[in-house]
This record gives sequence, C-alpha cells and structure tokens, in this order.
Amino acid sequence: MSIKERKERERDERRELILNAANEIIKTEGIDNLSIRKIANKIEYSPTIIYYYFNSKDDIIKHLMKRGYQKIISVLSSVQETTGDAQQKFEESIRKYIYMALQIADEYKAVLLNSSPGVLEHTSVLFKGASSKRQAIGMLCQYLKDIYNNKSIDDTQIELTAQVIWTSTFGLLIRLIIEKDIDEAQKKRLIDHHINFIVNGLLVQR
Repeated sequence: MSIKERKERERDERRELILNAANEIIKTEGIDNLSIRKIANKIEYSPTIIYYYFNSKDDIIKHLMKRGYQKIISVLSSVQETTGDAQQKFEESIRKYIYMALQIADEYKAVLLNSSPGVLEHTSVLFKGASSKRQAIGMLCQYLKDIYNNKSIDDTQIELTAQVIWTSTFGLLIRLIIEKDIDEAQKKRLIDHHINFIVNGLLVQR
C-alpha cells in the first residue's frame, strides 16, 4: 500500500469514527443535542480535528442523513431486482422498509421525529413534487403506477397515494418503536395486517 493510499484510508477511518460517534449521540440524546464538542469528547479528539474533516455540525448531519437515506434506497432497490408482479414487489418493499427501520429504531425515531429545518431538508416527503425530489417516494410511486397500469390515474393522485401510504407506515413504525413491550408475534400480525389493509385498498381502486 502506498503512502497516499494509507493516508486516504486513515482519513476515511477517522471520518467514519466521527460519524459513528455523532450517530450514537443522536440516538441517546437527540439530534438537537448534537455538538462538535460532544463528538470530540466521545472519541477523545480535539474540536479542531473534527473541523478538519467536517465543516460544521450541519455538515456531519448532512452526511448522516445521506447515509441513512441510502439504506432506504438500497432496501427498495433490492426488491425491484426480484421476480414477482407489481403487487408482490410493493408488499415486499413496505415489509422490508419496516423491518429495516426497526433495526435502527433509536436512530430512526431521533431523526424522523425531528422538525428542525436542517433535518427536514432531507426527511420531508409530503410536499408537492416529492416523487421527483425524494427517490424513495419516487420508487413507491413507480410501484403504484405498475399496479394501476390498466387504469388512468394522474401523477398527482399517485404521489398523494404514495405519501399517505408512507405516512401511515411511519405512524405504525413509531408506535412499534415506542411500545417496546410488543411481542414478536403481535408485531408481525400488525405489520402483515397493515400491508394487507393497504393492498386491499389499492385493489379496490384498480
């Protein structure tokens, strides 16, 4: 390994250490309580070193948002590549999204329930035109278009339907995260019923 490659690897490792520390603080204290000094104290770096790798706290948050959003896209993309009809892919995408979010429950709740402008810049999905600016909503819209392929439904209605589906799924997720004593069997029943309820509603309109 060359000196340049070793320095690049060390740089990447330090950036990852900083991001992981920031993520831990967000999970335990909330995103509003994140600070450069807290990150520095957690990993025993000076704030100056943190600023060498990131311009600001907002820059760190931006990187975390991007990384978290990529997890969602990866989950949805993996479903697109599977065999099955549009309805099956839709069901599987919702199910995988829910279980993915439950695996990072504290992080998910801390970020998605935050209303600060800097966070909403990355997490808002209910504005008009979200399907063209939020890849996850765009992918959900595409599933709906495939389900409704024989029916004329305009893009506005498709987007509104996707947004309502996302919102109801988000509501279920937050309750599953907050109500920690729900056993796995009941959790599965709720998730399955949620998906079936949505799909049955879609089929009525088709």
